[in-house]
Amino acid sequence: MKQLLDTIHIGDLALTSRVAMAPLTRARSGDDGVPVALNALYYGQRATAGLIITEATNVSPNSAAFELAPGIHTEAQVAGWRGVTDAVHAAGGRIFMQLWHSGRASSYALLQGRAPLSPSGVNDDLGLLQVYGALRNGIYTRIAASPSRAMTTEEVYAAVAEFRAGAVNAVRAGLDGVEIHAANGYLVQQFLSPVVNRRTDEFGGSVENRLRFLRLIVEAVLEVLPAQRVGVRISPFAAYNNATDPNVAETYGAVAQLLDGYGIGYIHGADTNAWGGTADMPKLLDIIRSGYKGVVIANAGMTPEAAQELLAGGQADMVAFGRAYVANPDLVARIAAGGPYNEPDPYSFYGGAERGYTDYPSLG
Repeated sequence: MKQLLDTIHIGDLALTSRVAMAPLTRARSGDDGVPVALNALYYGQRATAGLIITEATNVSPNSAAFELAPGIHTEAQVAGWRGVTDAVHAAGGRIFMQLWHSGRASSYALLQGRAPLSPSGVNDDLGLLQVYGALRNGIYTRIAASPSRAMTTEEVYAAVAEFRAGAVNAVRAGLDGVEIHAANGYLVQQFLSPVVNRRTDEFGGSVENRLRFLRLIVEAVLEVLPAQRVGVRISPFAAYNNATDPNVAETYGAVAQLLDGYGIGYIHGADTNAWGGTADMPKLLDIIRSGYKGVVIANAGMTPEAAQELLAGGQADMVAFGRAYVANPDLVARIAAGGPYNEPDPYSFYGGAERGYTDYPSLG
């Protein structure tokens, strides 16, 4: 029976436990999306996780859902991430970078006056898009999304190239692998969604066409890294950012088969509706397992006890914890001890400095 604290391999990568740190946007990067020493301290504190998946990291200057989120498309950003990976590796940890393009979930205010990019320029639901910025008084808050414009075919291919360049830069920065962000209503999921993808070219219409953007990104990243060092995060039932799908099983069953065919290291299934009381994880995992035979990471705001039940039942191979890792840098040790657990302060999730970021206590 799988146990949370058992070792596990993803390809040739030996992990010390089945406890993963979920990607957590914290909006504490330096100027121009460059990671700083405080970020290195934060990740280094959490290096006992079996696997750290970094916060969503912009592959393009056209991606900006959260002000002060990091990037991986400039030399300064690569150097900043090197400091983070050095800290994690010095503490014995493993870390994958989540490669991210926010697409239409953005604002001209975060894009130097440019309109956000999207598959089809659908803008009748802007009030549902989650975009955040820092006010002059230091408070971090939600701001209005701006109307997006449809990407040209050339811009779609350019975005694929940005994901590849992000993978190249992640390797240069010392990351152990990458996770392609195809969840949470961001650009990849926008292409998967027939609700917001209304294109009539090779990237829209049929399931095969809507999967093409993801397929090209996977193929591009596999030119840089072996398949077992690549993961993909999906959230088929997510209401977040409204990239929904009326036929989830068909679309994401095809996604699972696609990723299995490439031998991708893991699929990270996120039930982003769980915080609202809707439990979609069982059917989400069923869809993944229907077509994919590799490592499955589950993420749904679970307690360690619920996570253990999921592993014991064979539905997942690892569990990613988010808010628990915000407040408990030594989460693995606390799970081993049966607690106690620090409670996170939601008012310090985004923006700021040390408070609510690097000042949570570890066990004595």
